[in-house]
Amino acid sequence: MAEYSSLTKINWLNTIFLITTPILALLGVILDWSYFGAPGLVEFTIFMSFYYACGLSITVGYHRLFSHRSHKASWPLVLFYSIFGAGAFQNSIIEWCSDHRNHHKSTDSEDDPYSASRGFWYSHIGWIMVEEENFKNDFSNVKDLEKSKIIRWQHRNIFLIGAFSGIILPAIIGYLIGGIASAVGCLVWGGLIRLVFVHHGTFLINSAAHIWGKQPYSEEDSSKDSFWLAFLTFGEGYHNFHHTFQADYRNGHKWYHFDPSKWWIKIFSFLRLKSNLKKTPKHSIEVAKLDMKFKKTANKLSSKNIDTSIFEKQVIRYRKSMKLCLFEIHKARQEMKEAMKNQADSMREKIIEIKQSYKQIKEDLRLMFNEMNEQYKSFPSKIMAP
Repeated sequence: MAEYSSLTKINWLNTIFLITTPILALLGVILDWSYFGAPGLVEFTIFMSFYYACGLSITVGYHRLFSHRSHKASWPLVLFYSIFGAGAFQNSIIEWCSDHRNHHKSTDSEDDPYSASRGFWYSHIGWIMVEEENFKNDFSNVKDLEKSKIIRWQHRNIFLIGAFSGIILPAIIGYLIGGIASAVGCLVWGGLIRLVFVHHGTFLINSAAHIWGKQPYSEEDSSKDSFWLAFLTFGEGYHNFHHTFQADYRNGHKWYHFDPSKWWIKIFSFLRLKSNLKKTPKHSIEVAKLDMKFKKTANKLSSKNIDTSIFEKQVIRYRKSMKLCLFEIHKARQEMKEAMKNQADSMREKIIEIKQSYKQIKEDLRLMFNEMNEQYKSFPSKIMAP
């Protein structure tokens, strides 16, 4: 393990907050249960609502949108992430993203703010509790974020916004629904318990996702893929994929990968509130997987002094063929979509033409009936015999 000598002092505010919130959450559950009974549907609904609102504001907003620019979002969503991200109590967007960009730039090194090479507990929570000279933030790597008025507003008022959205708002909603009893229950479950869950879910990505799991795409750093972590962290557990393809809006790139953050982004793109969703081409993903599989298999053979040169020549040829094949499939699909689009345009033109014909028929019928009425009026009435 590398030696680090830049430890200067304990951050007492962060330390006290991180230690006391689980204790307060536990005491809150005991007292709430003792005085007002077991939590009910209201508390469960508020817990889940704020758990997802604050959790997704971190994973979708702070992480995939602001840190990696994997897509674009309209201002109402930026405001939503700013408000409920503050309620997760993980610092402002500017501070969080600056740390995270430094993490990706210098993963596992001395310049990584939460390097897993320093152990599970340091990368999980310890780095937040200390202040190190090496990691004083000048925010020079987040100049793009400082252009946003909403993000600057959140940075200036982070504690007030967080206190309101993360603690006070659940209690207010509970009070409006069921009075004091529900207010206390929602404060405990939607505020304190939810806060602890979101905290340690996020922290697991910094720690566990760099220690346990598989590396199907790259061994350049310690990042790992884990379904179980994905399940606990809104899809962030496919961490080896993320470190390999940082700009992708997905962490779980296959349709069956559990990634609520990916689904959230996609749904809002259908609603036209998100755009420019970045996806890694399939051929790049498959080639990365092929290279990793070959590397691991070749290492096994090399450990027994088996010559792998013939296989290296073969894999180079297969990689090239596979990449070309996948690229051609992608190209063919694009051409098919374009053809369908052109066909759709042709159908639209045909429908417009038919509608114009129908309109002309209606006009001709109107003129015909007008002429019939005119003739009827101008023709003398039949004279009845006396």
